Amino acid sequence: MLCLCSSANPFMSTSIVLTVVSEDRPGIVEALSETLAQYQGNWSESSMMSLAGQFAGILLVSVPDNQVEPFLAGLDALQSRGIRIVAQRSAGDSVPELRREVSLDLVGQDRAGIVHDITEVLSRHRASVQELETTVESASMSGESLFRASARIFIPGDVRLEHLQDELEKLANELMVDISLEG
Repeated sequence: MLCLCSSANPFMSTSIVLTVVSEDRPGIVEALSETLAQYQGNWSESSMMSLAGQFAGILLVSVPDNQVEPFLAGLDALQSRGIRIVAQRSAGDSVPELRREVSLDLVGQDRAGIVHDITEVLSRHRASVQELETTVESASMSGESLFRASARIFIPGDVRLEHLQDELEKLANELMVDISLEG
């Protein structure tokens, strides 16, 4: 008897992180969800937005092991519709056990290099940026450009929060911005 069965366990699934970029227009999310549903996949987490007329998104999906290759081929077919996708199979959670979640908020006059300066300090303290949202808006009274950032970061358990806070406060004085760190 000839069996054309997949050797992959149909009850096991593979996690895949997708990065999606396209000219912003209706139907992008529907095309992604349709392709995922076609291969019995599950939409787990996502963050999407429109920036400067471009749709940008990142999402985590899980697909049955025996559907991974057909799913990836289905994503490639979306290229002809102007949807660029980078798919990366996830190795699972590789998060250190001892870590603290901290929130960071920043507001100040906009200038080039603020994100670099802040992340340089965070990197020295081995902090991992989990989420970062930034925006530039017009200040209500002066009309100058105001930069706002909000981040969720993880700090290793052996890093003293007070040392990180001290260094960020020194940088805030140099940049003339307000930074708050809560954890």
